[in-house]
Amino acid sequence: MTPADTGASTVVGAAVPVADSETRVAPGGPGYRRMSLALFLAGVATFALLYSTQALLPLISGELGVSAGDASWTVAAATGGLAVFVLPMSALSERFGRRTVMTASLAVAVTVGLVVPFAPSLGWLVALRALQGAALAGLPASATAYLAEEVTPKALITAIGLFVAGNSVGGMSGRVITGWVAQEWGWRVALGVIGVVAVGCAVAFRLLLPRPRHFTPGSLRPRVLVRTVRDHVGDPLLRRLYAIGALFMTVFGGVYTVIGYRLTEAPFSLPQGVVGSIFLVYLVGTVSASASGRLVGRLGRRGALYLAGGTTAAGLVLSLVGSLVMVLLGLVLITAGFFAGHSVASSAVSRTATHGRAQASALYQSAYYIGSSAGSTVGAIAFHAGGWGGTVAVGLLAVAGVVAITVAGTRAAMRVPAGA
Repeated sequence: MTPADTGASTVVGAAVPVADSETRVAPGGPGYRRMSLALFLAGVATFALLYSTQALLPLISGELGVSAGDASWTVAAATGGLAVFVLPMSALSERFGRRTVMTASLAVAVTVGLVVPFAPSLGWLVALRALQGAALAGLPASATAYLAEEVTPKALITAIGLFVAGNSVGGMSGRVITGWVAQEWGWRVALGVIGVVAVGCAVAFRLLLPRPRHFTPGSLRPRVLVRTVRDHVGDPLLRRLYAIGALFMTVFGGVYTVIGYRLTEAPFSLPQGVVGSIFLVYLVGTVSASASGRLVGRLGRRGALYLAGGTTAAGLVLSLVGSLVMVLLGLVLITAGFFAGHSVASSAVSRTATHGRAQASALYQSAYYIGSSAGSTVGAIAFHAGGWGGTVAVGLLAVAGVVAITVAGTRAAMRVPAGA
């Protein structure tokens, strides 16, 4: 049985010289807490800004007089901007350093975040959100590459899980804060508050993140970048991981873009503040993301993906029941399954790539956020056409894709174990 069969791939770790490995950061070691907290806060700022309009879509629709599908572009534009620019930004991080690119990206994103509340129309709002997403593109791929270089291989899944946990906290707090603030003062003030919170996270991130000790500047030559991308896209395992990330995010993006409309309409008719508080279920994602390393240790990578997909599907089915309790339970399962699956897939990408880790992570992030944009738009269209059942149908199709790809990977590993 190969390491990949058990989910404990050592591809990256095997290439680390002993002396180099001894200088890497490990849990309990000097700098680990600062590093973890810094990247946790970066994750908080990223997701709080990226999805800041998601819980506010019913209010944006009402004030600007647009449909759910049109309003959903304020989410899709941000995630789409990130998807398009994540690969170029990862190339910059290979040349100028992960820490430098992450700092610059956050600085631009929080500045745009302070301008977004003043957008005079939907068109301006969508354009600013696209710019904000493009700026945030420097965070995800650079962060995972930074961790792959600075953290011991055995601690990598846990470290990335903590970064993803920061994403979940950012997504949760952003939606909860905007929900209650918007109920009292409107969606524009709510977006301004999120911008201020993100500024605080960005400053703390820059002060806390240790200087890299294992970064080696790469080349910005297009030929080198194209060759690296071609290598990654040509790797069957990486292709499967990219597709899995996109499909998981299709489910998540669709569900959380539309859930506000469902809960503010009959039979629930919940106020905006309460709807925002629904996103407290993101705490479940914090736990499942942080526990992903232990999950892979027990079930293997593919076993963990099967469990994550099954949990997500069960949540989608439960959410169809016309009971608020069952809808909430469904959201809990969807969130737990998504964050576990995302953590397993993203960490597997970092462990699999033996060179150009930032580009490998960038391709994953690009696929992931393309899935988010698709889920947000298609989920909203499906909701408009067939209600919540339409959105759930889209999600179940995406989960079926995750299972099919994982099965294909299992069969490929059985035929050629070393190529798992």
